[in-house]
Amino acid sequence: MHIECKIKELGLDLPQPAKPVANYVPAVRTGNLVFVSGHGPRRPDGGLITGKVGREMTIEQGQEAAQRVALGLLGSLKGEIGDLDRVRRVVKLLGMVNAIESFTDHPKVINGASDLLVKLFGERGKHARSAVGMGSLPFNIPVEIEMVVEVEG
Repeated sequence: MHIECKIKELGLDLPQPAKPVANYVPAVRTGNLVFVSGHGPRRPDGGLITGKVGREMTIEQGQEAAQRVALGLLGSLKGEIGDLDRVRRVVKLLGMVNAIESFTDHPKVINGASDLLVKLFGERGKHARSAVGMGSLPFNIPVEIEMVVEVEG
């Protein structure tokens, strides 16, 4: 089944790539690898989701935000490669969680992104991953994630 059909089947939408707010690009391809810049969570209307996990956001809300980030990453990836069915493997995620100092469940939050990628890509969606806590993130977003993907030549 086509990846974009699976996204719709899950009741989700693939957003258009966000325009960079500084001197960088959403994704860079080198050989068969695509490096997708760090993305934050956006609402369907394009506005940012904000809040610190453990204070304004629960783990479950953080997971939903991480899932929104994964959709944004895939939107930027599609903008770079044209067709998400060209993904051979999701290689690596770096997930950063804006959380209170005593919060220790960062991996649970990033599972929102990881679980979606595995639902969409199956075995090809299983990836290496880091999930780390941050004292703050830009614009007070709860999650920022970057991704490396291998694509067909």
